[in-house]
Amino acid sequence: MPEYASFMTFIFAGLMLNITPGPDVLYIIGRSLGQGRMAGVVSALGIGVGCLFHVGAAAFGLTALIRASPQLYNAITLAGAAYLFWIGANKLFQPPVPSHADTLEREPLGRIFRDGVITNVLNPKVALFILAFLPQFADTGRGPLAQQILLLGVIFDVNGVLVGIGYALIAGEFERRFRSVTGGMWRLDRAVGVMFIAIAFWFAWSEHA
Repeated sequence: MPEYASFMTFIFAGLMLNITPGPDVLYIIGRSLGQGRMAGVVSALGIGVGCLFHVGAAAFGLTALIRASPQLYNAITLAGAAYLFWIGANKLFQPPVPSHADTLEREPLGRIFRDGVITNVLNPKVALFILAFLPQFADTGRGPLAQQILLLGVIFDVNGVLVGIGYALIAGEFERRFRSVTGGMWRLDRAVGVMFIAIAFWFAWSEHA
């Protein structure tokens, strides 16, 4: 563990980074708006599991291979963007529902969890961020570097999951209100599809830039 002052700085910096809206936060909000609080919470948990993959990769040096290979980095980024685009397109172009229907067909929570994991794993920017961020708070004089990075990564990830759940609960309240409006859920689902497609283009554009 780093010294106390450094550890508290790490906690504060990590919390601020997790609160700042990014693709993962928008994904969680989109799921909550589309299917309610539980879907958003499950998405946050899936993203947390995906983040653990990057933490382990950073601890054992695998992300250094991605950083050293621009082609591999680009391929993974575009694969993640394509996956998000596919999710958004399915929502945007699904068949219309009768005007009296209050709800749409709900996706299984297991699939939503899986999508959260895949979305995060296929985002190499998370891997490179963790590789750059966590070692700043590790101290080789306080134990094996890999173990420190793993511990710091788990703490950072848990904070991120808690923040994500908070966003899910807030967005889920909006979903509950839309559900009481005739046709509101159908329009909201279209808006969620547009949001996912926008995130996909965000991924692709930032990779190109």
